[in-house]
Amino acid sequence: MRVLVTGATGRLGQVAVPRLRDEGFLVRAVSRRPRDGAGVEWVTADLGTGAGLAEAVDGMDAVLHLASSPNRRTHEIDVLGTRRLTVAAGHAGVRHLVYVSIVGVDRVPLGYYRHKLAAEQVVAAGPVPWSVLRATQFPGFLADLLRGASRLGPVLGDPAVLAQPVDPGEVADRLAVLLLAGPSHRTEDFGGPEVLRFDEAARAWLAARGSRRPLVPLRIPGRLGRELRAGGLTTSATPTGVRTWADHLADTYGGTGGR
Repeated sequence: MRVLVTGATGRLGQVAVPRLRDEGFLVRAVSRRPRDGAGVEWVTADLGTGAGLAEAVDGMDAVLHLASSPNRRTHEIDVLGTRRLTVAAGHAGVRHLVYVSIVGVDRVPLGYYRHKLAAEQVVAAGPVPWSVLRATQFPGFLADLLRGASRLGPVLGDPAVLAQPVDPGEVADRLAVLLLAGPSHRTEDFGGPEVLRFDEAARAWLAARGSRRPLVPLRIPGRLGRELRAGGLTTSATPTGVRTWADHLADTYGGTGGR
């Protein structure tokens, strides 16, 4: 199967591209800048302008759409760029488009999530048969959040917020299954094996790093806080991943207590 992967240089793309290649997919990877290597074909294209998209999708059986821009030009890239991609893929006769979204985009009132939900709707209304996979948060994202929350010393956060970290490698494996299964015209959730409170995740992170920084409760107000504490970022869907937050911490810090 010939698969075009957008967002190939991102956190998930860097895992998904070699996984697909090793599973026997013929991978064409998209970057905004010229690249080579990784045993795949690299092409340049820009979702923000549409430049190179027609050439990128030409001859492809499927598209794995991972590209996203959470911090800038989000509507231009995630929503309009997804529309440009679906139109180009439709013209090229692509038979399946798999879009990766986030668990909670339909519940948690964040601007970025509204754009991801809009992109899902673009995919579902587009000319290419589709599947959507909503994943929970990656452990690396949770670790980044904890580092940011502790930049002033103590770890600040709402202790009752719930998260369900999922290993990106397991998400990549699930995406390979979806690609092989063909279009489902449905949205599927995929989460990690355990739901953690923020304070549980933070204490484990601090212990792994050998840190004695205190936790300082900081309740998130309004509807956002209510949804996060009610499990808006979690799912009961099965199957789930198997790698835990503790596994990620062991891989990252090796039990050495290094900071």
